[in-house]
Amino acid sequence: MSTSTARDDRAEPAVTVEDLQVHFPVRTGVLRRVTGRARAVDGVSFTVPARSIVTVVGESGSGKTTTGRALVGLSPVAAGRVLIEGRPLADLRADRSLPRLVQIVHQDPYASLNPRMTIGQMIREVVQVHRTVPRERAADRAAELLAQVGLAPALADRHPHELSGGQRQRAAIARALAVEPRFIVCDEIVSALDVSVQGQIVNLLKDLCRDSGVSFLFISHDMSVVRHIADRVVVLYGGRVMESGPCAEVFAAPRHPYTQALLAAVPVPDPRAPLPAAGTRAEPPDPASPPPGCRFQRACPYATDLCRTEPPPTTDVTTDVTGDDTGDGTHTVACHHHDEPAVRAGLGTNDVRTAQP
Repeated sequence: MSTSTARDDRAEPAVTVEDLQVHFPVRTGVLRRVTGRARAVDGVSFTVPARSIVTVVGESGSGKTTTGRALVGLSPVAAGRVLIEGRPLADLRADRSLPRLVQIVHQDPYASLNPRMTIGQMIREVVQVHRTVPRERAADRAAELLAQVGLAPALADRHPHELSGGQRQRAAIARALAVEPRFIVCDEIVSALDVSVQGQIVNLLKDLCRDSGVSFLFISHDMSVVRHIADRVVVLYGGRVMESGPCAEVFAAPRHPYTQALLAAVPVPDPRAPLPAAGTRAEPPDPASPPPGCRFQRACPYATDLCRTEPPPTTDVTTDVTGDDTGDGTHTVACHHHDEPAVRAGLGTNDVRTAQP
C-alpha cells in the first residue's frame, strides 16, 4: 500500500533515470583480456518523485542492485542519464556534493559498520566530516539521530556485534541520515530480518519519508513487503523494465506476465483461498549474451515469434482501479501482447492476495 505522504506534483523529482545502462567487462583466457560486455542494466528508465518511496523489484540477476549502486555512483554508468534533483550525476561527483545528496543502506549492516567503533562514534564521525552541525554539537546530533530511528541513547556506546539485526539496520539508517541526504537507496535491507522486524523497518522508512521529506529507492524481491511500502513499483527482469506504475494499480491490475509470476509467489494467509498459478520459471538471461526480442521470452507462456525477434515497446496502460484520479503517474508495460483478451484473462488477480491492507 502506498504511503500517505502529501506530495507536490510540481516539485522537481528526487531522481530521474533515463535509459540507464551499466556494463561490466567479460574477461577470458590466461591474459584476462576483455572479450565482451555483460549488460547488467540495459536501458532502464524511471522517476522517483520528491517525498516518495519507489520500489525496484525483481529476482536475483534482474539488475536491481546494480541500478541502485549506479544512482549513488558506486557502479559505472555506460550510457544514459541520471539526474539528482535536476542535476547530472557526473556534475555532482565532480564537485563532491553527491554524498550530501544521496546515501545507500546495504543489505548486510554488519559488513558496512566499522566493528572497532561504537555506534555513537560512527555517527559523530559522519556529522563532523560533513559539518552538518558545529563540532561541539556532534554528540547531541548523534543522539537525535538514534532517537529518530527508534534506538535508545544507551545504544550509542555499543559496538555493532552487540546489537540485534534490526538494531544494526536502524543504526545504518541513522548513519545515512547523518549527512541530511535528500535521497536514500535501501538495498534489500529487510530481507534477512524477521517478519515483525521487517514491519518495524518499513514503518520507519515511511515515517522518515513523511516527516523528513527524504525520498527512497527501496530494492526488494519480496512483493509482500513492496505492497506495504511503495508509492510506485518498477519491475525489472534481465536488466530491463517489464512494468512500472503506482503500487495499488500494479497489484490490482498487473499487465505483464512476469509481474503476475512475482505476485503468484506471495503466500496467501488464508487456507480457504485458492492457490495461485505458479507460472513458468526460468533462469534470467545471460547478461553477456542476452536474447534478441523480449528478455522474458523463455519463461513467458504467451511468447510468440514476435517476442523472440523484436524488443517490446514501452506502452502506457494507465487504468483507474480505485475509482478516483490519484495523480500518481502512469502505468507502463513492455509486452507485445499485453492488451490481448487471452493475456489479460490469464493475468487476472487473486482478490485475497492483492487486497490492500
